Amino acid sequence: MRFTNLTVSGAQTRDVLERQLPAALGLRPEVAAVVVGVNDTLRRTYDIHAVAARLDRVYGALAGQDAVLLTACLPDPGGVLGLPDAPARRQQAVNTAVHALSERYGAVHLHAAEGAWVTDRALWSADRLHPGERGHRHLALRFQALLAEAGLARGAAPSAESEFPVPTRAASLRWLATAGTGWVLRRCTDLLPNLLTLAADEVRHRARGTSAHLDLRASAAVSAALAAVTVPERGMRRREAA
Repeated sequence: MRFTNLTVSGAQTRDVLERQLPAALGLRPEVAAVVVGVNDTLRRTYDIHAVAARLDRVYGALAGQDAVLLTACLPDPGGVLGLPDAPARRQQAVNTAVHALSERYGAVHLHAAEGAWVTDRALWSADRLHPGERGHRHLALRFQALLAEAGLARGAAPSAESEFPVPTRAASLRWLATAGTGWVLRRCTDLLPNLLTLAADEVRHRARGTSAHLDLRASAAVSAALAAVTVPERGMRRREAA
């Protein structure tokens, strides 16, 4: 088996579509994992219509080469970090789009947005935004089970045992004081102001008792985004075959 990792830290759906997809298509993979969307929700440029359209093009292109798609809905980063509900609405919208498009293209889809693993700190890295080694092994085991159920995985399941020890609290603090500081500084011009704006908007609506309006607005936006995505004939054939 040949494994190629085209991912880039901080990538958004635009990066996957414009940079990673052409390289992936050139490799003509038998299996292609496309797990993306959290970074889009944390940026001021977030647009669920654009996210859904990009995901549709990525999924469609890979399915058009008969690649088996692996997709996943992901936890709300705000919930992991203890932030207000605003990022959760965005992530839920992205997950809804991923659900619908995964079904359209017959993807092997992992429901990873909820469950005990989300709150188990031992499964997450120091930044609380990315799974650590144990978290990645947890997801790998769940994907393997889905692939085996679909008759696509015949080998042994990956080990759940970590190769490296779980980072101690002291190690996490050292990371935050060194690499973590650099990460925060790089994101201060976009991510942090956006999160503060979202939090302020959430507090304002809570004070007015109009938080339900935000839920309705987010739901309507994702429905419109999916309605605007054209259903390719190729994707429909794959879905019907599934």
